[in-house]
Amino acid sequence: MKLLYAEDEPALSEAVVDYLTYHNYIVDAVYDGEEAYEYALSGEYDGIILDIMMPKMDGLEVLTGLRRKGCSTPVLLLTAKTQVEDRIRGLDAGADDYLPKPFDMGELIARIRAMLRRREEFHPDLIRFGDLTLNVQSAKLISGEYSLLLPKQEYRLMEQLMLNHSRFMSSEDLLVNAWGFNTDTDINSVWLYISYLRKRLSAIHSGVEIVTKRNIGYKLEYQS
Repeated sequence: MKLLYAEDEPALSEAVVDYLTYHNYIVDAVYDGEEAYEYALSGEYDGIILDIMMPKMDGLEVLTGLRRKGCSTPVLLLTAKTQVEDRIRGLDAGADDYLPKPFDMGELIARIRAMLRRREEFHPDLIRFGDLTLNVQSAKLISGEYSLLLPKQEYRLMEQLMLNHSRFMSSEDLLVNAWGFNTDTDINSVWLYISYLRKRLSAIHSGVEIVTKRNIGYKLEYQS
């Protein structure tokens, strides 16, 4: 699962990112409202965590702008304010949940899990294309009677290819979506992991292939 986290306090941001990463989330951290808005529109996130009090644009402005643009990604608002009026404004602007600061890390992750569960219809447990089935919970890739468990990064890359099977995805898109905006990994890793996945598909005798279009990107095709 991939999250966008907007918080202008560096120490708190670092602590939260470390905690969420430990719990197997990919997290892109930004530090002002303008960055949050730009990242939210340009990235594909399962959830967004917004602090209300941020420079350049506050969290409510970001949220309102995203909803006007048709962004339906679940949003959890964080704020030091505890007045009922602020909660109402946030929920009216399209927030899915609200957590006052300071907060307990355990409660934060429980709220995130609950928020993401409510979006399950957009992220089914099983993703299918051609003769392939990818189990989101177990990271198992299945083709007929054959199956194997994908390592974490291979799973993330295959998930992106299967969710976007109708279009070519550039190396840059795959790097951002499967590794995150703040990754230190370079573009060559995409090619390397594509080669790993091709070997996996061959090993389970799948008719699905990863095809390459020069200067365009990668796409799944199924040969029945």
